[in-house]
Order: sequence, then C-alpha cells, then structure tokens
Amino acid sequence: MSKNKNNETIWGSRIKKNTSSLFRKVGNSIDIDKRLYKEDIAGSIAHVEMLFKQKIISFKVKNKIIYGLHKVEKEIKSKKFEFHKKYEDIHMNIEKRLFQIIGEEAGYIHTARSRNDQVITDFKIWIRSATKEININLDKLIKSIIKLAEKNIYTIMPGFTHLKNAQAISFAHYLMAHVEMFNRDKKKFNSNLDNLYENPLGVAALTGTSFNIDRNYTSKKLGFKKPTNNSIDTVSDRDFVLDFLYAVSICAMHISRIAEDFIIWNSDAFNLINLSDKVVTGSSIMPQKKNPDLLEYLRGKSGSSYGSLFSMLTILKGLPLSYFKDLQDDKEIVFKSNDTLMDSIKILDEILKNLTPNKKRMLELANSGYITATDLADYLVKKHSMSFRKAYQKTAAIVNLAENKKKKLNELSLDEFKKIEPKLNNDVLKVFNLENSVNSKKSYGGTSFDNIKKMIMKYKKQK
Repeated sequence: MSKNKNNETIWGSRIKKNTSSLFRKVGNSIDIDKRLYKEDIAGSIAHVEMLFKQKIISFKVKNKIIYGLHKVEKEIKSKKFEFHKKYEDIHMNIEKRLFQIIGEEAGYIHTARSRNDQVITDFKIWIRSATKEININLDKLIKSIIKLAEKNIYTIMPGFTHLKNAQAISFAHYLMAHVEMFNRDKKKFNSNLDNLYENPLGVAALTGTSFNIDRNYTSKKLGFKKPTNNSIDTVSDRDFVLDFLYAVSICAMHISRIAEDFIIWNSDAFNLINLSDKVVTGSSIMPQKKNPDLLEYLRGKSGSSYGSLFSMLTILKGLPLSYFKDLQDDKEIVFKSNDTLMDSIKILDEILKNLTPNKKRMLELANSGYITATDLADYLVKKHSMSFRKAYQKTAAIVNLAENKKKKLNELSLDEFKKIEPKLNNDVLKVFNLENSVNSKKSYGGTSFDNIKKMIMKYKKQK
C-alpha cells in the first residue's frame, strides 16, 4: 500500500500536499461514527467471508483479516483502542489498526467495496438495532400506562375540548388514548424496517464492482432480506434516515402532548395530579415550589426532534446523485435524535410510576361546567323522541337558566326543568349522575367502564 510520509490519509499516494488543518478539523467524523464499530466490523467480516467464498481472496488472508478484526473489536470494547482523528472515520481507524496487527494482508479488506457502501451498511444495521430498542422501551412505557389505567378505571374526571370542561370520562380512558398513540409509533418504526432490510454492501462507490461478488450471501450474513437494486440510488439514499427521524419526531410529539397535559394538571389552578418528589425540582429562590421540570424537558425536546428531521430534509433537498460529503452529517443527526428519544421514553415511564391522580379534585371539577349537558340532550332524544337539534336547543335553554340562577344542572328543581320542557319528570335527574354519564358511552371506543376493561385486556393479551 503506497503512502506519503507527509500525508497519512488513504489517498496520500494521489494527494501530495498535506490536508489543511481546518479541513481535517471539520472533515473527520471519528468522534461521532465510532459508535458504529460493531456494525463496521460485522460488515467487514461478512465481506471477507464472501470474498473467500467467491475465490477472490485466499483462506489464509480471510482468516488473518477476521482474526485482526476480532482483536480490534476486543480492544475497542476494553477501551484500549486509540482512535485517531487523522484517519477521519471509524472505517479507516479500524483498517489502519488492522494493518498494524496483521500486516499487508489487511489491504485486501477493501476489495470490491467503498466507504460509500460500507457506511450505509453500518448505518442501516445500527438504525435497525436502534429501532428495535426503541420499540422495547415503548412496550415498557405502554405497560406502565396500562398499569396506571387499571387502577383508575372508575376514576372520573372531566374530558376537555379547548381546555374547557366537555364531558365526563374515566381517567383510565384518557390514559388508554396514549396507549393508542404509542402503539402507532411502534408501527411507524416497524414499517421503516422494510427499507432497513435491503443490503447496500457490494454497490461500491456508485457503479457496483467488476469482481464476481455474491450480495445475497452478505445479505444473509448481516440479517438483510435482499440486496438493494440500484447502485447509484443506494449510495445516495437516505430515505431510511428520514423515515426514522419522522417516526422519532411523531413519537416525541406524542410524549410532548401527554407532558403538556400533566404540566397543566399539576398546576395549582387544576391540581388534578400529584407528582412524587422523585420527578420534580425545587426553586432557587421560592422555597415552597415543586416544579415539573422533567415534563417541561419532554415538551421542549420535541422541538429538537423536529429540527433533526428538517435538517436532514434540507441536506437532501437539491443534492445531486450520487454521494457527497453533505451526507456525513446524517449520523450525528440520527444519534442525537435517537438518544434524546430514548431518554424521553424512559423519563416519561419514570414519571408515570411516580404520578397519582387527585381523585377528589377530578370529581369536583367534573361536577362543574355543566358537563352533563350532552347527556341531557341525548336523554331528550331517546325518551321524548326529539330531533337532536331540538334537544340541543332545549338543553341550551336549561343551561342558560342554571347559569342565571348560579346553580348546577342537578341543583335545578323539576319545576324549573318543566319551565323549559313540560314533558320532563323526575327521571331526568338520573341524567346528571357522573358515573351514569361515563358508563353510558358504550359505543365501540367509548369511555364506558366495560369498554375500558376490554381495551386493557386486549393490550395485555398482546404482550
């Protein structure tokens, strides 16, 4: 392997002058992509095994390279490996060390491949593993939500629209809404796996290779289902990155929404939930304060996730085919997004384990704001054969009456009801029972207690 004394880069035999110090500073990625060492070594082992199978390299060379790669991996795991920025990235750092361990035979490792297909292979394998890890932690989060829901099937609270009391619901029903969201997140991550199971290795720089390689063999070895179809598209493709970042962004948004609810509910004005001291912080000046900082952290980090997705979209916009240095930023963006989401999922899980509903306050608030008005309208339709619009008008008039008299609906007398609708009798008073209101919503997906029990049982059976 030819080498320029003044330039230790792989292209030193062609580029005669030292690379500028500024370019070396911005051009190397080893501090970021060293996380790919396992994937890089696995890809290299599969590659040389294929080269031997295809009689491109000898048995001796194959064994020496694999021996050297295992030694490199052991050194990295034991933190004895010295990473050098002058070698730019994880691929060249490993290759340079391989030369030191086994000698010139290390030069065969790059036969029939390029860093262009090498890095995408590594990256796809890494995102594939990260996706599975995210889903494992989402399952844990869903389990925690269901556990809290099971304890609160009969906990009645107001359901809000526009942050105004709308209709009475079970707290468990609210929680199960987030189970639906996080299950959709799992599906989004899983749908991206299809693209992650197409193997880039073997397309080389952009044209493929003249060597008689077997891409199906490396696909099988590395857990891919099949090779990619077009070499140009392969080295320029980052759709799988966008798909991953999109799934991360949506999941972060779902976390932000539940965090926002809990921040509002934890406020002194609402006081619907209590947070353990384990998940709150204090004030530097106000001794009485207990702040929901972790929830605010979750809400804020959704913005970081959106920024990552938009950054990658912007990098790819107008980028000609095929490979450009612009694409180097993909790993830093993905690693940061992944780490932030993983932290967020774990933090939310911890919060849910340290949250208790203020049941008394929930019931108190549910009894305010004429929350059973829709139940009254439905009652008029079912019991007195009114059209819903007429029933709506009658109910609105009754609400106006109660409001003027500064009474709750259940505090109105039968005579007061009859002033609006003479047909009404004592039976109407049952409408305003909150438990009856919640339990009456028996339509599929509704908040009735039986429905909630069925939903919980359904998800528990899936685990």
